[in-house]
Amino acid sequence: MNEDKVIAVILGGGRGARLFPLTRERAKPSVPIAGKFRLVDIPVSNCLHSGMERIFILTQFNSVSLNRHIAQTYRFDSYRRGFVQVLAAQQTFEGEAWYQGTADAVRQNGSYIISPRFTDEYVLILAGDHLYRMDYRKMLTVHIESKADVTISVIPVHKENTSRFGILQIDDDGRVTDFVEKPQTEEELKRLAVPEDTFNSRDIDPRGRQHIASMGIYIFNRALLEQVLSNESHVDFGVDILPNCIHTHRVFAYFFDGYWEDIGTIQAFYQAHVRLTDDSPRFNFYDERTPIFTHRRHLPSTKVNISSVRSSILSEGSIIDDSEIDRSIVGIRTVISARTRVYQSVLMGADFYETDEQKKQNQKAGIPNIGLGRGCLIRGAIIDKNARIGEDSIIANTEQKSDYDGDDYYIRDGIVIIPKGGIIKPGTVI
Repeated sequence: MNEDKVIAVILGGGRGARLFPLTRERAKPSVPIAGKFRLVDIPVSNCLHSGMERIFILTQFNSVSLNRHIAQTYRFDSYRRGFVQVLAAQQTFEGEAWYQGTADAVRQNGSYIISPRFTDEYVLILAGDHLYRMDYRKMLTVHIESKADVTISVIPVHKENTSRFGILQIDDDGRVTDFVEKPQTEEELKRLAVPEDTFNSRDIDPRGRQHIASMGIYIFNRALLEQVLSNESHVDFGVDILPNCIHTHRVFAYFFDGYWEDIGTIQAFYQAHVRLTDDSPRFNFYDERTPIFTHRRHLPSTKVNISSVRSSILSEGSIIDDSEIDRSIVGIRTVISARTRVYQSVLMGADFYETDEQKKQNQKAGIPNIGLGRGCLIRGAIIDKNARIGEDSIIANTEQKSDYDGDDYYIRDGIVIIPKGGIIKPGTVI
């Protein structure tokens, strides 16, 4: 089986600035998603369903919670070759610098990824902040059949979205002939536009889309990857390596037209969550054929007392008392007190339940309990884990600010974010 010849590498990113403050105390792959999962669970699950069980995750900031999640979740028996291993940036005799880019991250971990103890022929490189479901075996088949040195997974996009991606051009055989990372000029976009027949011949409805975007998913022949990484001036795949490879090697495109979303920004992260509450969401967490794996917590079922819940997702272990919830995600162990209203918001829940003794100590210290207090209004917000929202608080961006950094909260693109462990005093209005 060809999938046995693949090493997978998930790029966890750097500081995760675009997802700050959700990355204030955790690595980007460890950010919670959809109530009970972590971002890293998406590409790892895709790999496992594709029969690719040897997976490295590269990160360099706040790796503790990511390491804990991986250790608790992905365990293989001693008779299998599989592993999921975090490789955090470290000082070695070969180098002391932080990762300078996506390619540099792989280069600095080359002794693990391109190790002599592995005889793999291919390296699959993935991003750690995308929401999608893909069978990488299909991409690998295209890679092998086209005798490619590199294969890039691509998706059709509209012109207005091109500035966010690497945009490429192909010939009739699917070979990449041009690649521009985040094109900015009309001249570049005109050169990179493709005719409708490019999509029609692959049974894809163009729907007004004229450009092909890289999804940040690559398959490299191992020997070539080792070769291109030897040039230390090339630190990024999209900026440096791929534009050079198309002139010297066989680089092909693999077309994908399913649901795929880059959720590496607060706005995209929030919108993707709200869409999960649709009657028929485009990304289906309820597909039993290819489930998304995560840590089993053995929590009790959610308890709801005299509440109204519409188009929302309630994760296990939550306690909801006489409240109103609409188009929201309620994370694990979330406690929502009476007369609280939650609209189009993401509640990430809590890492633990507070005991009666701890609640007494909270009262003495003058801080709210973990969860949402009585009589609160939460609208268009992200409440991170272990946050304490005092009673009668309003978190709804009442002043319609676009961006703001406060002592106890942040606003990004109009979305209020209460950071992990944040404390909002009773009666606060945001």
